[in-house]
Amino acid sequence: MSKFKNWKDVKKELEADFTEEDFDEIELEKQIIRATIEARKNANLTQQELSELSGIIQPSIAKIENFARVPQYTTLMRLLKPMGYTIKVVPLNKVKK
Repeated sequence: MSKFKNWKDVKKELEADFTEEDFDEIELEKQIIRATIEARKNANLTQQELSELSGIIQPSIAKIENFARVPQYTTLMRLLKPMGYTIKVVPLNKVKK
């Protein structure tokens, strides 16, 4: 038996400790990042141009857009403001499974 594991097995072990709330949080983070990417593209801005407008360095924007870093809300606000967006709190319409 090999002492090395493949990524699929490692991922399964890691996910075994996650709760439904953890998965919900991860999904929300992905949705927010996708919406931020869409806003940048709709504004016809490159990451570098957004960097210059927001003051967030381009490598940080790239890490956020590649899901390698979860942005703090203050970072999101700085990224969204020059594109004419903000963050809004809305009620959940959660469907029971």
